[in-house]
Amino acid sequence: MRSRRIACLLLGLWMGAGLWMLWVAADSAASADRLLLSPSEAASAYLKSLGHVPLRPLAQYLAAERNRSLFEVWGVVQIALGGAFFFFLLFGTRLGKFPLALALLMLLIAVGERMALIPGMEMVGRATEFNLDPSHRARFARDALSYGFSMAEWAKFAMGAVMAVFLLWQQTRRSLDSRHQVDMVDKTDHRHIDR
Repeated sequence: MRSRRIACLLLGLWMGAGLWMLWVAADSAASADRLLLSPSEAASAYLKSLGHVPLRPLAQYLAAERNRSLFEVWGVVQIALGGAFFFFLLFGTRLGKFPLALALLMLLIAVGERMALIPGMEMVGRATEFNLDPSHRARFARDALSYGFSMAEWAKFAMGAVMAVFLLWQQTRRSLDSRHQVDMVDKTDHRHIDR
């Protein structure tokens, strides 16, 4: 029972942190526009002193750099959480092959995101950041990598939901014949036991 609770805690930490990262990334992108539309009094005075310099590309660049560094750190943290979850299921529980395969698949998705998608998103994002009209190929690469990352995250969340349902509704397994096996020792047919 305790091992199932610990597994649910690890899975909840992993999925909750993933949702938090998606929210932070979306909020960070919107914060650049919010900052320019309604700055504080001190920032407003400073922005007026700059004149008509277009600040929106710079603010979006800073927000994108923040997102890139957060996703890079999140990739490493996600692998650590996924590894802890998988190895806890492997060595700390008596679950069958299905939950282990699901946890391993989730971990492999996290490793794939960190090794392929996140560096690709960083490279394409930096190449198209200040380019007001990026080429069709660069836009396609940026959109494909973002879509791939989103689909990988949603697939991981779906597998996490299946895993959570499995962990919550899993019954403790007992042998149906365990009471009879204990009573068998006292029967006369079983004299092979040393007394």
